[in-house]
Formats: sequence, C-alpha cells, structure tokens
Amino acid sequence: MKVYTKTGDLGNTSLFGGTRVPKHHIRIESYGTVDELNSHIGLIRDQEINQLYKNVLIEIQDRLFTVGAILATPPEKETLKNGQPRLQNLGITESDIEFLEKEIDTMEDSLPQMTHFILPGGHTTVSYCHISRCVCRRAERLAVHLHELEPTDELVIKYLNRLSDYLFVLARKLSKDLSADEVQWIPRK
Repeated sequence: MKVYTKTGDLGNTSLFGGTRVPKHHIRIESYGTVDELNSHIGLIRDQEINQLYKNVLIEIQDRLFTVGAILATPPEKETLKNGQPRLQNLGITESDIEFLEKEIDTMEDSLPQMTHFILPGGHTTVSYCHISRCVCRRAERLAVHLHELEPTDELVIKYLNRLSDYLFVLARKLSKDLSADEVQWIPRK
C-alpha cells in the first residue's frame, strides 16, 4: 500500500466509513488536532524523564488514537450494515478518565499548593508540557464544537478536559523534578 493515494489532491478526504468531506471540515479539524496533540506528547515522552511518566504518556497516546477514530467516524457510519458498532471494543471509558485523575492526584500530593497562575516555561521539557496542554484545550474546543453540530461521544470531551489538567500538573511535577523555576504570575497593580 502506498502512502500517497492522490484522492485528497483537490482538498477532500475520507472519514472513517468512506464519507468524503473537505479537509477543513470540523471533523477533520477535530481529529487532526488530536493527532497534533499526540505528536507533542511524543515529544514530551522523548525527554529525559522518569520512566513512569513515559509509560503513562504511552497509555495516553494509545487513548488519543482511539479519540481520533471516534472523531473521524460520522454518526451515520457508527454502525456496520450487520448492526454491529463500527468501533466495537474501541472507546473512551470512565476508567480512562479515572486513570488520569489518579495520576493527577498522585503528582499533586508531592507539589506545593498553587496560590497564583504559573507562567509557562522554566525548562524545555516543562514548556513541551504547556504546549501540549494548549493543543489539548484546542482539541477539546473543536470536539465541543463538533458535538454541537453532530453529537459525538461525550466521554471524548471529558477525556480531553481531564487530559489538559493532567498535562498542567505534569508540567508542575516536572518543574519540581528538574529543579526548574516555577514563575508565578503576579498581576501588575
């Protein structure tokens, strides 16, 4: 199978199930942004960080492929001709969200309480986390927009919301682990 198909040369692409849409379609924007997020998370994973975090990030990347598949499937293609779900045994579950919450709680237990907003930065690895968090929020906004137009799995939105929280706390934890300065934002008076 060749990587290039030439079917998108005029600005259209196929969704999961074969429906053709313009490449600027909200569904494409949604799962394309999830793909972008997945790549940024890969960049975090490539840094010199604790293997535990790398293992969690691999799990998150796996779940993001599932999120992408869900977002790439229009409602009319969610069921196969035989009545079976197209994405059978694929999906985001409450346990995926609970996994993120558990990881957040574990990291927060070792961090000082936040009293101010924090300026992104302090170390390259920490900055990668903040960039990923911002891309995650964009993916979440796009998924919400898509959901308003064509209902999609609400757990996808919940997962992306929780994932951005995880990425923020990971940035704080890595700041501590790497002895990076965590600069508070103090508004001007």
